[in-house]
Amino acid sequence: MLWCEPFYVSLLSNENTNMSVKGTFLLIWGTMWAGMAWAQPRAVAEREVANMGEIMFQMPSKVSFTLRNTGTEPLSIMEVIPSCGCTSVDWTHELIAPGAEGTITAVYDAKMLGVFQKDLEVYTNASDRPFYLHMQGRVVSKLSDYSGSFPIDLGNIRLNVNHVEFDDVNRGDHPMVELQVVNMGRKSYQPILMHLPPYLSAQYVPEVLTGGRIGRILLTLDSEKLNQMGLTQTSVYLARKVGDQVSEAYEITVSSVLLPDFSSLSAKERETAPCIRLSTDTLNMGALDRKRKKSMTLTVSNTGKRTLEVHTLQVFNSALSVELNDRNIAPGETAKLKVTVSAKYLTQQKGRPRVLLITNDPAHAKKIITVNVTQ
Repeated sequence: MLWCEPFYVSLLSNENTNMSVKGTFLLIWGTMWAGMAWAQPRAVAEREVANMGEIMFQMPSKVSFTLRNTGTEPLSIMEVIPSCGCTSVDWTHELIAPGAEGTITAVYDAKMLGVFQKDLEVYTNASDRPFYLHMQGRVVSKLSDYSGSFPIDLGNIRLNVNHVEFDDVNRGDHPMVELQVVNMGRKSYQPILMHLPPYLSAQYVPEVLTGGRIGRILLTLDSEKLNQMGLTQTSVYLARKVGDQVSEAYEITVSSVLLPDFSSLSAKERETAPCIRLSTDTLNMGALDRKRKKSMTLTVSNTGKRTLEVHTLQVFNSALSVELNDRNIAPGETAKLKVTVSAKYLTQQKGRPRVLLITNDPAHAKKIITVNVTQ
């Protein structure tokens, strides 16, 4: 770009220079400048304020904020700083492609009764200045309405969630997820999870819930007992009474994603590793209307130096089916991934419609494709 300055000066120094030529040059320069100025990420929050309503005293409550990158370059969430130590935060650490979404999750510890408002100071590569997200609500000793905090209605028993995910698990990890259960009846209740697989264990706090009391179920995953890399899904069932029968109404689905181990790779092997690139990680299918099925195709590219191997290709929801025309993609080559959604099974699954790829790219061992569908 150094040639531009003397060329521009020579145009101005020539009195006979045609003004239209100057105008054309300035237009071109302005267009180039605008292109450089607009080639940047842009973070847009789905909401800036999350009203958490009533939450129980000493029962930590979680809220999520969605950030969409409406810019033209990858977005990075660099840091999120809560306004006090009563709030813990986590966020999407991978680069967010243009048009894709990331998530910021905050957990309030609810250790003080009364109204609260907490702020999150968010730093991204889209601006030198942070922007702010807010969470508010009220901590109470007894809920006036359990339907908001415990939407899963099992009669006298209510749950806060009926789908659990253990993401990004490495061999040797023992992650834990907390479920909350409330006893709406007058009789004491002992929560028990039935059909636990060998890799899951549960702890109940307290073991017996008196009427109107809230308890916790601590579900722990033993990654050493997972049989396969990638996605493992199962169902457990919350018994309402001793000797209760298994029923779909009391089903809690559990999914885990076990990542491959790249800890033994040398620096040279990492430099010459494959590198996966998706044309998009979000498929917006729109409305299915009367169509029973709808498909979209994206490309999987290898920008690395060795063959990209797609070890695992799975779906989180049985309403999806996938077809990949090549699971071994040479450097510089691409493959086509076709994703089809079926309306027949869409509402029968608790998990979000997503596609999982596990590859030999050490920097992006797991790739998720989100499928958005409206009915």
